[in-house]
Amino acid sequence: MILAFDTYYDPGGKAKTVCLAFEQWNDAQPLAIHAAYMENVADYTPGEFYKRELPCILDLFRKLPYEDIEAIVVDGFVFLDDEGKPGLGFHLHQTLEEKIPVIGVAKTNFASLEHNKITVLRGESQKPLYVTAIGVDPQKAAQQVHRMAGDYRFPALLKQLDQLTKEWSAD
Repeated sequence: MILAFDTYYDPGGKAKTVCLAFEQWNDAQPLAIHAAYMENVADYTPGEFYKRELPCILDLFRKLPYEDIEAIVVDGFVFLDDEGKPGLGFHLHQTLEEKIPVIGVAKTNFASLEHNKITVLRGESQKPLYVTAIGVDPQKAAQQVHRMAGDYRFPALLKQLDQLTKEWSAD
């Protein structure tokens, strides 16, 4: 099982985290969709985004029924610089006792990170995605992201995930 997480924050300090579960990297549809809401979410602190998002991801992760997880995909970075400054993905990997590989997929470049990221071009886009990974070879992680279903820059499942986080109707 592969899990992909994303979180959306409303201005009132609430967050909605969504997880898409899928079996193969090239699946076009998720096997399952899970969501959880949190209140009183920490404010964003530059360079410490994980302090805001990690509790949201863990809250939902701990409610999931999956045991055999191949990888977790997060919206963001595993490392924040080439010296290995930990980002969200690194902290998630550590919290899960390094048992599950974590792959960060970001749409926006992080300037202080030059070597610990791999650019992935998908579809006809000339604008890359930025892939970082821990617990799995970064080149393999980038290949998996490249294989994901969808004809455009952003894989179809990750686009669906992003859209679902922003829907605040009752689940």
